[in-house]
Amino acid sequence: MLINYSTCYSIAMQMRNQRSLGLIAVAMLLTMMISVSTSQKSFPRSQITINGAGATFPFPLIDIWRVAYQKVHPNVNINYQSIGSGGGVKQFTEKTVDFGASDAPLNAQERRVAPGAVQIPETIGSVAVAYHIPGIPTKTLKFTGPVLAEIFEGKITKWNDPQIKAPNPGINLPATNIVVVHRSDGSGTTYFWTSYLSNESPSWNETVGTSKSVPWPTGVGARGNEGVANAIKGSPNTIGYLELNYALTTDIPYALIQNAAGNFVAPSLNSTQAAVANSTITYSLPAGDQSWSKVSLLNAPGSNTYPIASFTYLLIPKDLSTNPSLDQTKAKALVDFISWAITDGQKLSANIGYVPLPAVVVKHNQDTLKSLTFKGTRLYTGP
Repeated sequence: MLINYSTCYSIAMQMRNQRSLGLIAVAMLLTMMISVSTSQKSFPRSQITINGAGATFPFPLIDIWRVAYQKVHPNVNINYQSIGSGGGVKQFTEKTVDFGASDAPLNAQERRVAPGAVQIPETIGSVAVAYHIPGIPTKTLKFTGPVLAEIFEGKITKWNDPQIKAPNPGINLPATNIVVVHRSDGSGTTYFWTSYLSNESPSWNETVGTSKSVPWPTGVGARGNEGVANAIKGSPNTIGYLELNYALTTDIPYALIQNAAGNFVAPSLNSTQAAVANSTITYSLPAGDQSWSKVSLLNAPGSNTYPIASFTYLLIPKDLSTNPSLDQTKAKALVDFISWAITDGQKLSANIGYVPLPAVVVKHNQDTLKSLTFKGTRLYTGP
């Protein structure tokens, strides 16, 4: 029998190539399986992004919450846009975000536009009166409420005005024009500030009043607490109002303000906490879905109380199914985040100048969370 060695060699090579291709195919399949498995472990399929927008006042705290919450709930991302309370209320009522945030409680018109809206106090802060006068350090200047109202009305225009000098003896105040800095956007911080000035000055109350946006008699505008901080820090002889944290983090001097007891007090964690503890409203808050327009911590009693303190609020619908951006899974994730924010999240507030919610307010918020539903199904499972 004759053997064609050339043919045998060719067949053997074909068989070896087929085996090689088979091994390569198996290797590729295993690689794909491992890659998919690793991908599934690294990137869970149930990623949830919760979108919110609103007040700049609590933004530093919300941003810390965002990072801390994702560490304990890696599949939940909190996306919060710091656009001001006016913008937050607008986006909330238009249902373009999952939750809103506002330093000012919803007014009657806003509640009509958003029936069933729930307001949840998330933290407590204070509005500082910041200034930039070369050579005058922080917590040096003292102001009374009526004098601040006249400055912001444009009636007191010089830093060495006798009414400013009276509570500040021995301080070399310059004979320069005062530059008032105020918010240019709809702002809950402005609502706090104008509420305070309205309480202190009948003239302000009659001519300007209280709102998130007012017709300013004088001054230059800036967007957000960040913008006000930058405007004051960047220009001498300025004065403005902003949430305390922004003064602390930007190292802007801020003043002592006369409180209801007649004492001049600087904003701080302790003096703001005193406002909450000494205010009777803290212990008689309205239901979450009722009007909060009468809730105020301004000019609370107490010798060491800072007079310009306030709650700031999260806004969500009582029936979360009314927001088309929420399905039941996402609605439950939102309620779980808020539950964490008003309990464990409060432990992160004091380090950056916000007052943790008192136990009575936490309990009140938890009762509000119990009332939330999604098409009749309750979402809150906490105490």
